[in-house]
Amino acid sequence: MPHRGGNYFHLHLISDATGETLLTVARAAAAQYSNVAPVEHIHPLVRTRKQLDRVLDELDEAPGIVLYTLLDRHLADPLEEKCRALGLPYLSILDPVLQLFHSYLGGETKPRVGAQHMLNADYFKRIEALNYTMVHDDGQHTDDLEQAEIVLVGVSRTSKTPTSIYLANRGVKTANVPLVPNVPLPPNLETLVQPLVVGLIATPERIVQIRQNRLLGLKAEQDADQYIDRQAVTEEIAFSRKLCARHNWPIIDVTRRSIEETAAAIMALLAERRRNAAV
Repeated sequence: MPHRGGNYFHLHLISDATGETLLTVARAAAAQYSNVAPVEHIHPLVRTRKQLDRVLDELDEAPGIVLYTLLDRHLADPLEEKCRALGLPYLSILDPVLQLFHSYLGGETKPRVGAQHMLNADYFKRIEALNYTMVHDDGQHTDDLEQAEIVLVGVSRTSKTPTSIYLANRGVKTANVPLVPNVPLPPNLETLVQPLVVGLIATPERIVQIRQNRLLGLKAEQDADQYIDRQAVTEEIAFSRKLCARHNWPIIDVTRRSIEETAAAIMALLAERRRNAAV
């Protein structure tokens, strides 16, 4: 591979929109290679020949893998020609998917740059969900939890906040409530009807490790003994399990799950709940 260094390679992501689609796909693929890391060159909003020429110059300077989403053939064609001239691997990420859709649906497509980011109903639903989720983070404003679609409960350091934000980005109004020793639960939490309540847990070892790292980062030492005591953490998790079991709330162990995996499991639970309600 003449264009690859010993432990890195150049990765060019060229898009006529924001580039989010490319970035997601590229990072998912690159994550499969633990011994080599990509040097990302992100080129968003490439919509004119002048903008493309700047990208082509950079390919000369840092040749590597090229992934792109350019619906305008007047831009895609010269990019492909440049890649062939330099001997670079290139791929239009959307082409295989569009071909699959065409083989099944038939008909002509109407290329629309950045169509997935149009200000449609789904977009405003995500914004509404994000607003709700940020206001209802970490047990705040629990008086209207009934308006949530999902309520996450769990002891400190079970990834409730990042999971909530990820779900909100999917358009799901999510609140989260921490389970803190000697702090009463919100009075309406145990009587919720509309939201799906999900308990997040992890092993005591994992919780203690994360809490210790957090305390080191904050340089906090006072009143921390119980917070990182393994037996105390074990009791916190046992309380969380009992609370969920009492109300038949599903539990997800996040010890070895990424935020995306946890959110996917929650979305599956929500979909099943909606299907059952529709029967």
